[in-house]
Amino acid sequence: MTKQELVARMQEGNAWIPGKRVKLDFGSEGAIMLDGAAGAVSEEAGDADTTIKINWDDWQAMAGGQLDGMTAFMTGKLKVEGDMGNAMQLQGVLAKLRG
Repeated sequence: MTKQELVARMQEGNAWIPGKRVKLDFGSEGAIMLDGAAGAVSEEAGDADTTIKINWDDWQAMAGGQLDGMTAFMTGKLKVEGDMGNAMQLQGVLAKLRG
C-alpha cells in the first residue's frame, strides 16, 4: 500500500481520535496527520498532540499483522512523543481499518 492509499483508506474509515491531532511520522517517507479536530486525514506535517515515529517498513509490518504494536514500541521501532493516551486510543481506531 502506498502512503496516498493509506491516507485515502484512513479518511474513509474516519481513522482519527475526535478532537485530537495525531501525526504518524515515517521519517524520510513523510508524515500523515490524523486530525480529529477537523475530521480529516492528510499528508500534513504540522503540530500534533501526539507524534508516532515509525519507519514505513515497520508500519507496513504492523498493518499486515506481522509486527505487534507493543512489540514495536518495546523494541524501539515505534516511538511516541506527546500524549501516550492518544497512542493507546489510536490502536483501536487502526484495528478497524484491518477489518
